[in-house]
Amino acid sequence: MKSLLWILCTLGLLLCTDADSGTKPNFVFMMVDDLGIGDLGCYGNTTLRTPNIDRLALEGVKLTQHIAAAPLCTPSRAAFLTGRYPIRSGMAAKGRMGVFLFTASSGGLPQEEITFAKAVKGQGYSTAVIGKWHLGLNCEDSADHCHHPNSHGFDYFYGTIMTHLRDCQPGHGSVLHHVHAHIPYTALGIGLVSLVLLHIRGTITVTRKVVYVFLVLVGVFVSLFGVLLYTFPNLNCFVMRGAEIVEQPYTSENLTQRMTSEAIEYLERNSQSPFLLFFSFIQVHTGLFASPLFRGKSQHGLYGDAVMEIDWSVGQIMQTLERLNLKQNTLVYLTSDQGPHLEEISIHGEMHGGYSSIYKAGKSTNWEGGIRIPGILRWPGVLPAGKVIDEPTSNMDIFPMVLNLAGASIPSDRVIDGHDLMPLLQGQVERSEHEFMFHYCNAELNAVRWHHPNSRAIWKAFFFTPDFYPQNSSACFHTHICFCIKPFVTFHDPPLLYDLSRDPSESTPLSPDTEPQFYSVLKVIRAAVSRHTQSLKPVPLQLSPLQIVWKPWLQPCCSSLSQLCRCERDHQIEKLRH
Repeated sequence: MKSLLWILCTLGLLLCTDADSGTKPNFVFMMVDDLGIGDLGCYGNTTLRTPNIDRLALEGVKLTQHIAAAPLCTPSRAAFLTGRYPIRSGMAAKGRMGVFLFTASSGGLPQEEITFAKAVKGQGYSTAVIGKWHLGLNCEDSADHCHHPNSHGFDYFYGTIMTHLRDCQPGHGSVLHHVHAHIPYTALGIGLVSLVLLHIRGTITVTRKVVYVFLVLVGVFVSLFGVLLYTFPNLNCFVMRGAEIVEQPYTSENLTQRMTSEAIEYLERNSQSPFLLFFSFIQVHTGLFASPLFRGKSQHGLYGDAVMEIDWSVGQIMQTLERLNLKQNTLVYLTSDQGPHLEEISIHGEMHGGYSSIYKAGKSTNWEGGIRIPGILRWPGVLPAGKVIDEPTSNMDIFPMVLNLAGASIPSDRVIDGHDLMPLLQGQVERSEHEFMFHYCNAELNAVRWHHPNSRAIWKAFFFTPDFYPQNSSACFHTHICFCIKPFVTFHDPPLLYDLSRDPSESTPLSPDTEPQFYSVLKVIRAAVSRHTQSLKPVPLQLSPLQIVWKPWLQPCCSSLSQLCRCERDHQIEKLRH
């Protein structure tokens, strides 16, 4: 009966919207990079001012158990756009590196995947992504753009292909300085010492030629690493408008303002027809920046300044919707791609990571602090104002919700893991459709969440957990980010079990002595894992070492390599200067 009621209400909503405005609903989605759930006033922060985002929450629905489908940028964004766990599209790594680090990598979101932008284009929508992409660019040559936003349903693109890194911000050091965490020093040291001992004992003979060759190889490696450090910003930090590079390398200081101006111009150009705008903020990822207007304004250093500038940007976009009389017919959604990067410390020793509130750990982990993200949705007259929902929801839920509202068909030839949020948001149902959620650390199933259908319990079982350093912390400062493989994790048999309804901070794992249902809960979870695993199909890995390595023939360049790919021809730069 509830399902029938929801269908009738949805049909009535769509018919009413069309009759009143003559258009389908518009969509404005805003995703902040690495924002912690505790960084916003509407989620409890009392020292960092975010009035525009807080107002958005007051005028709409706030989700307090909104879960990212992955704790890293690339896989989380792939899941958001497609409504599918990244393991299904090949956007989950099997090694240490779970994201793209070079624009000249060949991996990316496969063209076979259907994004919500691609789906609504068939319903007459104009579509745009402004800001960070981080889902690949080229496949076979430097201009094929097989993974470009234009190949995934977005008519318009202005932004960066890669994520913003320290290297893109002069004076912030280099992300490549953390490459030592990926070098097997122990194995190399044991091998070298063994070689010397065997030579001394006469078991083997190491000639001078072998020593010279070894030294030459070390010299070549050090030289190449130096060249990579020097050229990294020019080759990876650039802004594109459509298929054209308009600034390489970019100047980051006013990047948020430029992106905001571009978003406003897009809204003004497309105000007379249905549109979908995905505003993907560059900040607050590593390599923090803030424009002069916001620098030094917060109590939390450069990180707080950047958050305040993001809040300003949100306010500018909301004001534009109101000025263009689009507020009543636009569904606005604000979120983060995953939790905050707790290990991020500047070269001057300043903390540049966000705040997870009461939740454990942060980015790159499946503890709640790594995957529980802000989720705010506003649609005046359609969604209730000031409502708070504590049911488990996912960033994958946006996909089916958008398709249903736009009148597009949900793909039937693939598994869609998201569920339409509208029944929950409007109060047609009280419980989320997510009985189980599967939390992957790269391609490894790390944990499972079970929302028991007949109780308030929300069980969460961990099959392995990252080894924090220092041990009494909730981060991995020795590797700058937590990894998913040995020797950086500890496996648990039986799994660690928590009830998030009683212990949202995941402070004390349950045991058979403290929880009578311990074994029965794990039995249900294991059965769900078995069913989930059977639904997976083999797909090409997009984040394998071969796919993520730098390939010179794929390198985008707006001038020439001899000029270190330098150019500046973005009208937004001139606009800010005047």
